[in-house]
Amino acid sequence: MKFAYRFSNLLGAVYRQGNLSFSKDGNAVISPVGNRVSVFDLKNNTSETLPISTSKNISCVGVSPDGNVAIVVDEDGAALLVSLVTRAVLHHFHFHKPVSSIRFSPDGRKFVVTKDNVALMYHAPGKQRKFNAFVLDKSYYGPYDETTCIDWTDDSKCFVVGSKDMSTWVFGAERWANLIYYSLGGHKDMIVGCFFEKDSLDLYTVSQDGTLCVWESDTELDGLVLKKSRDKPEPLKQRDEGEEEEEEERLEGEEGEVIRGKAEPPKEKKTKNVRYKQLSKHFFNKEGNFNNLTSAAYHKPTHILVTGFASGVFHLHELPEFNLIHSLSISDQRIASVAINSSGDWIGFGCSGMGQLLVWEWQSESYVFKQQGHFNNMASLAYSPDGQHVATGGDDGKVKVWNTNSGLCFVTFTEHSSSITNVTFTSSGFVIVSASLDGTVRAFDLHRYRNFRTFTSPRPAQFSTLAVDSSGELVSAGAQDSFEIFLWSMQTGRLLEVLGGHEGPVSCLCFSPVQSILASVSWDRTVRLWDMLDSWQVKETLPLTSDGLSVTYRPDGQELAVATLNGEVAIWNPHTATQTGSIAGRHDLQMGRKETDKITAKHSAKGKSFTCLCYSADGESILAGGQSKFVCIYNVKEQMLVKKFEISCNLSFDAMEEFLDRRKMTEFGSLALVDEGAGDGDGVNISLPGVRKGDMSSRHFKPEIRVSSLRFSPTGRSWAATTTEGLLVYSLDGSIVFDPYDLDLDVTPASIRKQLRLQEWTSAIVLAFRLNEKALKQEVLETVPHEQIAVVCSSLPDIYVEKLLGFVATCLEKSGHLQFYMSWAQNLLMLHGQKLKNRSGAILPTLQALQKSIQRHFDNLSKLCDFNMYNIRYAEALSKQRGVKRAAAEEEEEEEEEADEGLSEGMSEASFDEAEMIL
Repeated sequence: MKFAYRFSNLLGAVYRQGNLSFSKDGNAVISPVGNRVSVFDLKNNTSETLPISTSKNISCVGVSPDGNVAIVVDEDGAALLVSLVTRAVLHHFHFHKPVSSIRFSPDGRKFVVTKDNVALMYHAPGKQRKFNAFVLDKSYYGPYDETTCIDWTDDSKCFVVGSKDMSTWVFGAERWANLIYYSLGGHKDMIVGCFFEKDSLDLYTVSQDGTLCVWESDTELDGLVLKKSRDKPEPLKQRDEGEEEEEEERLEGEEGEVIRGKAEPPKEKKTKNVRYKQLSKHFFNKEGNFNNLTSAAYHKPTHILVTGFASGVFHLHELPEFNLIHSLSISDQRIASVAINSSGDWIGFGCSGMGQLLVWEWQSESYVFKQQGHFNNMASLAYSPDGQHVATGGDDGKVKVWNTNSGLCFVTFTEHSSSITNVTFTSSGFVIVSASLDGTVRAFDLHRYRNFRTFTSPRPAQFSTLAVDSSGELVSAGAQDSFEIFLWSMQTGRLLEVLGGHEGPVSCLCFSPVQSILASVSWDRTVRLWDMLDSWQVKETLPLTSDGLSVTYRPDGQELAVATLNGEVAIWNPHTATQTGSIAGRHDLQMGRKETDKITAKHSAKGKSFTCLCYSADGESILAGGQSKFVCIYNVKEQMLVKKFEISCNLSFDAMEEFLDRRKMTEFGSLALVDEGAGDGDGVNISLPGVRKGDMSSRHFKPEIRVSSLRFSPTGRSWAATTTEGLLVYSLDGSIVFDPYDLDLDVTPASIRKQLRLQEWTSAIVLAFRLNEKALKQEVLETVPHEQIAVVCSSLPDIYVEKLLGFVATCLEKSGHLQFYMSWAQNLLMLHGQKLKNRSGAILPTLQALQKSIQRHFDNLSKLCDFNMYNIRYAEALSKQRGVKRAAAEEEEEEEEEADEGLSEGMSEASFDEAEMIL
């Protein structure tokens, strides 16, 4: 049970490449992130990463009209049919070629896939279970170059396909007599988007050079005539060699009709064929500053066209008049994807260059959602003391703080001008300290979101490691280019001392959690323990067998773990300065072979080692990671490997496989080393020698898989790793493991429910915890009457108090029975407080989990109360204002009445005078 962790969420990245999609109700956006899919709930402001992954980066996602299933396709054409309800993979399929786009028909019965120059129409998977969920219906040939985009008519009778050869093809989903295929030209660049008008065959086509063509059809959708079965199609002409090859490449078992379009006028028939004419042509680049149009989306009910450009600008136009509604710049990178939700209010934008995901409400001109990940590698992470927040630092010089409950970033600090090497929280949880290669260590305040301290060294130094003591008063940092440790005061910001003594670069620093002792490990093969209370003297020097890379204290401060260059993890007792154990972990790393490596993975693994270490919250095990796709958990007492986690199966990263692909080997060497040309946009594939974090000189490179930092949550229920893929969070999953505590023949669900019927509450709780099934424990706990909680807590055996407290902390996080579970927690702490205090070190993760749950509810309730108070004040002010207005209106009415009376009297007097004069 202790190691039943599974992947739960991906933070630090919100969008990489591919197309964005909205859910059926329009309240959630589905975003491809590398080889995973994240769903961002815009109403509840939460994110979730689906527990699926493809073998390479995802290139396109198609969501069914009912929103129940999605088809996810990667760069190689491997597809997954995923249920968005159960989050499970239903079917695997391979298209054998890269797929550019995929789109379901509005009735949900078919879907079209475009690959190379062909459009394939499949029967969509239905409720009936079949051996093959994807059955090919028809293959449509017409374009000469790669197809790029698809759109369907509202009644699913026809679809249109755009191509890189500047042509647009309209195909019939059935064998219509008057529309089998129709080719449209009129553009001078590749087609980016093609869209049907609502309930019509009229078309809009948008090309990359910023041209919009409006096409009108002479036939309505109802005018399409189904071809009679006796009308046999004309025999196909003699096929070219290329067409024969395409036919051979089709899979066995894939049976479907082949429709081949020719760019020539169709012959005269009895039935009048569908004809198109170009109504108008509009240009986006009117000012003369040429700007590539990169993405487009059209909302049929509101006739709104959204276009994204390479400069980060987007336009909103109303069609067919081409009226500009507004234009805005949201980024300085190209907009790779645009999507509009079902109501047409929200527009989603994805910028792959910066890793941005934005949702814009165009009517109010405001952001609904705005997130950006680290667009370079993440270097470090730190958990806040209550486990609610995670801080990350990246090579882009940004420090981001993420909420672990929602999975979203809520603040970004951009004061650093170079890569972040380390981040950490102080014990209060409201201050983040970061070290950077720009020569500064900065402290950030989470109350006011500002940089309130900047620490520097007398001589410029690139800080590579950082530590803050348990009081939050002392800040220490080690530099890459000198062998010294710098010590500052948090209160004054002054440099207190420069600690010298190491004969090599300092690779890692760590303060003891219980004492004012700083442990520093260096390349000089020593660990030095510095006493902060005794004028910063070296208390002990621990010799190592190889260069030291990482050091960490156990949470109770009674043990020290050091990772060395020879792949070992040495365990030390810091009080007696004796080594108590050693873990040989070099072979557990299982290095992969890079495409450019000249030696095998087995040989290169001899020079590899763990670069980051972390103790679990209970101190019984160690997490270790390095330049590998594996994270290892070791038991400290037994000094053995307990479990290995494979953090990624994404073959788009380098060094993922142990052996090179023989299909890429030629007599001239590996195809991976062949330069594919620098001028075609994709750039060079070969990185510079010695580059580890990605070659910024090349325009296209394969990043190498690695783990740069590991941290266990203080609650003990999750751990996180910063990797090339992003910030991966693994949570404890009790549902997949049956782990009884003290099982006996009498301990059954029936016997537990019998005790509940007899109102033997304590006995029922003890039996439920012995069986250790979450649903049953929750049922027993919620059956206990509220007035009996104190009695049950007082009669509970000591061994079950801690277990019950941990379970209450878990339930409190998600349950709506707030007062009920708070009563359990209060009674357990009040009645067993002294006994729990004696074991404070062991139950610290449980208490922190309880604090996290209470703090979360406090924040949510306080927001709700503040909002309600604001509404009450607003209503009160409104009623007062209306009362004042009413009184003013009544006064005006009275004045008007008085004036009217005076006027009528004056009029009567005037008329009397006139009558007298006439007489």
